[in-house]
Amino acid sequence: MMIKVVRGNPTREELAAALAVVRARAAAAAEAPSPGPAGGRPAAAWSAPDRIARRPLPRPGPGSWARTYWPG
Repeated sequence: MMIKVVRGNPTREELAAALAVVRARAAAAAEAPSPGPAGGRPAAAWSAPDRIARRPLPRPGPGSWARTYWPG
């Protein structure tokens, strides 16, 4: 993160205070949950893609990435 002073002559204490506010806001934004679709509301269970599966899908195992493209 880079901060540049474009006007004025702030003291070290003023710069430290401004930087503390910027870092606190960045930390709060990083901890906040990301908004879901439709403006911040979580996705409804009825629209989940795994709802259409009739049975649970098997967990992928070793080498499963190769089987996803080649049939057989």
